[in-house]
Order: sequence, then structure tokens, then C-alpha cells
Amino acid sequence: MSDSSFLILGCGNMGGAMLSGWLGGGIAPSTFTVVDPMLAEAPAGVRLLRELPDENFDVVLLSVKPQLLDDVAPTLTRMIGANTVLLSILAGVELDSLATRFPGAGALVRVMPNLAAAIGKSPVALFDRGLDQAGRDRITALIQPLGQPEWLAAESDFDLVTALVGSGPGFVYRFIEALAEGATALGLDRAQAERFAVSTVEGAAQLAAASPHGPAELARRVASPGGSTQKGLDVLDHDGALLRLIEATLRSARDRNAEMAEAARQ
Repeated sequence: MSDSSFLILGCGNMGGAMLSGWLGGGIAPSTFTVVDPMLAEAPAGVRLLRELPDENFDVVLLSVKPQLLDDVAPTLTRMIGANTVLLSILAGVELDSLATRFPGAGALVRVMPNLAAAIGKSPVALFDRGLDQAGRDRITALIQPLGQPEWLAAESDFDLVTALVGSGPGFVYRFIEALAEGATALGLDRAQAERFAVSTVEGAAQLAAASPHGPAELARRVASPGGSTQKGLDVLDHDGALLRLIEATLRSARDRNAEMAEAARQ
């Protein structure tokens, strides 16, 4: 789909990250039109508009804030026809809600990436309505420059996947911050502690991605019986403390996504 015409409606943090990933993946800047009244400038070669143009596009990425959906839908609807694939990264906005607002769309695809799409390292969850297998293959190829696309078995998984994939980086950043703050509290220079924490998480993540072993086995291999790593893991594992904390974190984010979905249905 690299020869298709793309409209990106709303180019904030996430829309901008996806655009960067696509450009970094080799899609020509002239392929993209960005409509965003607040964006100061677009990447070189990308057309930036303040209002929706009177023309049609092959692919439309809807990346405004979910609460703005009803404001933009009446104008956007006229641009979306049977040959248009509408991609939506709007958290909590289900396909039924999109279909109600864009009944003429050829296909609807919910997409959930994270900010690592900018460097081609994002997991990207997908669920569609209206695509055949060939269409899915084209969307998969389109998403691949952003990271790792995965199609979900059920749309009902989206609330939890959004908590894990979309919100997950925020939780990881908090963990990095906690590593740095903990080391600082124990006497290490703050800036150095942060550099060490970032590098440690980066290396561990890259190793986990490349390893045939799962995270639990990798943790076991780092920890010698009775050694310092095992002593630290004992604190995280005591009474399932870390697991319970993360489960509660994901549940809270998931439930908020479900609340937004309910609001979008009304």
C-alpha cells in the first residue's frame, strides 16, 4: 500500500510517531497529507493542512482525541467511501461506533500501537471489519515498518491490549524511574543512576526479544541461588507483590478503556 494516498487526521504524539515510522520505513513523504490545526510543521515533503480537503484518500488514519470524534465525523464522512480503509487508534472507540459514524467506509481497522512506532519497535494490535485475507495482508505490510503487527481474535480483547500495548510504555518508564530513584536513595549520583537504569532495561528488552527463552527463564539465568539478584527477586516475588501490582495496574487501565467504549456507544 506504499503507493496509496494517506490522510492523517490529528498528528499529535501517536499520529506523529506512526508518521515517523512510515517515513523511516521508506514510504514517500508525498504520499501523506496531515490535517492538524495545531501542528507547527510537518516532516519535509509531507503536506500539512489546517482543515480537511475536498478530496478522497485510500487510507485515512483517525488519530484525534476520542472525545473529538463526533466533532470531526460529520466533515470526514464525505471523504470516506467504498475504496477507503479507515484506521482508528482511538482508545475505547469500537468498530460499531465507527461504523455508525462512517457507514460508507470500505473497511474499518482498529489499530493500537505505542510511541515506539517512531523507531519501528512497537507492537501493533489490529482488528478489522470488511477486509478479506488479501486486504489484511496489505494492512499487515503497511503496519510492519512500525514494528510487530498482530491481529486479535476478538475485538473484546482491545481494552486489555490497549492497557498493555498502548499504556504499557508509561508503566515501563515508571519502573525505570523507580530503579533510578531507588539507586539514588541508596547513594548513587542521580544522573548516573538514570543512565544505568535506562541502559539496563534497554539491553534486557533486546535480549528478551532475541532469546528463545521466556522472561521467567531469563530471570532464573541471571539469578544465582543465594546470590544478590535472587535476594532482590525475593522481594519482588514475596506474596506475589509485583504480579499483584501489575495486574491491578492493567485492570485499572483496561476498565478505563471499557468506560470510554461505553461512552462512545451513546
